[in-house]
Amino acid sequence: MTHTIPAALGDAADRFGDHPAYVQDGEVVSFLELLRRVRRAARAYVALGLQPGDRVCVWAPNSIGWVVAALATSYAGGTLVPVNSRYTGHEVADVVDRTGARIVVVADGFLGRTQVDDLRAASDLSSVLAVIDLVDLPDLDLGSVTTADVDRLAESVSPDDPADILFTSGTTGRSKGAVSAHRQTVGVARAWGELGGVTGQDRYLVINPFFHSFGYKVGIVTGLLTGATLYPVATFDLDETMQLIETERISVLPGAPTIFTSLLNAPGRADRDLSSLRLAVTGAAVVPVVLIERMRDELAIDQVVTAFGMTEAVVVTMCREGDSAETVATTCGRAVPGMETRIGPDGELLVRGDYVMLGYFDDPEATAEAIDADGWLHTGDVGVLDDDGNLSITDRLKDMYISGGFNVYPAEVEQTLARMEGVADVAVVGVPDERMGEVGKAYVVGTARPDDVIAYAKERLANFKVPRHVEVVDALPRNLSGKVLKTQLRGD
Repeated sequence: MTHTIPAALGDAADRFGDHPAYVQDGEVVSFLELLRRVRRAARAYVALGLQPGDRVCVWAPNSIGWVVAALATSYAGGTLVPVNSRYTGHEVADVVDRTGARIVVVADGFLGRTQVDDLRAASDLSSVLAVIDLVDLPDLDLGSVTTADVDRLAESVSPDDPADILFTSGTTGRSKGAVSAHRQTVGVARAWGELGGVTGQDRYLVINPFFHSFGYKVGIVTGLLTGATLYPVATFDLDETMQLIETERISVLPGAPTIFTSLLNAPGRADRDLSSLRLAVTGAAVVPVVLIERMRDELAIDQVVTAFGMTEAVVVTMCREGDSAETVATTCGRAVPGMETRIGPDGELLVRGDYVMLGYFDDPEATAEAIDADGWLHTGDVGVLDDDGNLSITDRLKDMYISGGFNVYPAEVEQTLARMEGVADVAVVGVPDERMGEVGKAYVVGTARPDDVIAYAKERLANFKVPRHVEVVDALPRNLSGKVLKTQLRGD
């Protein structure tokens, strides 16, 4: 069984050969061709001076080139550092400098920006050997480095070597880099693929960003292990997505809840044939129950499952095929093989097992704070486990607020309001109140009027849970993983 990314790539080329690995904008790349491109890029990295263990940052949207740049890093024995494609030059420079990255691969001009200039303006990039525009990667000078040279490097990679450093979304302060070993990245991708029943017959639409574990680990790496054909999406466009599903007969679609909400509410959906979808996997701290019901009923997806994961542990729990509709709609499933869960004394979810990160990059204090002496990762999420071990996330510890002495979990209020007609999206935060300490404020997207929202909540919730303020907004602020940025709503 393969336990490193280079081994998974080589094995995929042997097993799946000319079967399409990637399809994007009319370009089809087989598993054999993918290996050829990765080997060439790895030779270029080594020719530039990359050494085993060196970091490579990839700052670009989803593309076949991104996959090549990333896999070449592993093939040359390096450590991949994916960077959020929407980051500014200053934010990327911070990651480059903190990780001492030797190579930075950039999609210069993405979204009409000047990434390379912005990066150079933000830092002297003292650790960097080269900044490479992604379009130039196939044509870089190879020097005297041979394919045999990089094959030897690929074979020397150990399952315990660091494979990647994924930075957290930074919604609670400065982002931290979660380090995973090859055995962890490959292992979690395998577990996810097996639980989803992913095979070489699947056509897998990857809307999730490759810089995120949902796109990279259970996208790119799961594709290598299963032979599924991946369709990368650089920027989410609703009509284009529906067209892709219809024309390419997409069968697997993981994504944040907002993706499925958009599909369900799309004006042209009735004219599209989306019947090829067989597996949809969604997850976030909280998924509206009504969304799962609509995905099954209105999109007619055979297998809708929810899962829970985080940068520090990728996939922790997942529903299984055959789970009841209620289990899928109200829980995130139970621990995946190799992981265990328990609830701490303050209601916090603790997780332990094979896929918990090695630690935060160059930050032993933060690592010790996150992972206790017994190996339990403290997630910061409040949750409950039922008798079968199915996890329900009730909220983030930091999002809970106390109103009149009572704990209020905004997620419960949001689940209630999400069922109201005229509410397309909703987020609730605690705001200061002279008398109650804090009260709820609901930010609502849709046509519902504030007074009606409050009246609806009063009928269904205890008084202390009812939001005292309602503001109708055009959209909720979210990061690219789909999480609502409640720090912005609260003005933290």
